[in-house]
Amino acid sequence: MVFVGVVVTWFTSYLAGSTQFVKSSASSSMPSAVLYGVPQGSVLGPVLFLLYTADVLQLVKSHQLQPHAYADDTKIYGFCKPPNVDTLQERVSVCIDEVTSWMMANRLQLNPAKTEVLWCSSARRQHQIPTGLVRDGNTDNVAVIRCP
Repeated sequence: MVFVGVVVTWFTSYLAGSTQFVKSSASSSMPSAVLYGVPQGSVLGPVLFLLYTADVLQLVKSHQLQPHAYADDTKIYGFCKPPNVDTLQERVSVCIDEVTSWMMANRLQLNPAKTEVLWCSSARRQHQIPTGLVRDGNTDNVAVIRCP
């Protein structure tokens, strides 16, 4: 999507020249320029965030996984037949690695403490759920939850 003319001028005036400071009781810090982001609590904030992060949804889809985004929360869904669980586990790991890289390149941060993988199966197939961990940025620190 390309913005031109009046739209660019309007967005520029909306986002440029913002400052922020911290106030506690009677004292406050010196104002500093806000170089990135959208003013918190702004009406356009959610729309601009969705425009900013729309690429991550396409990135997830490129791994044959399905994303679901709501505000700053993204869920990634995948499914497979029992013989293909290792392949799905690897696709999810690679996808999380690429989402992490995309986020770092776009000044966002994935929170590993809030990153979880939920494996579900029928009770009869419970033994086929992977026991290995899912990578998160080349480490195995994603919480893995299993359910029947």
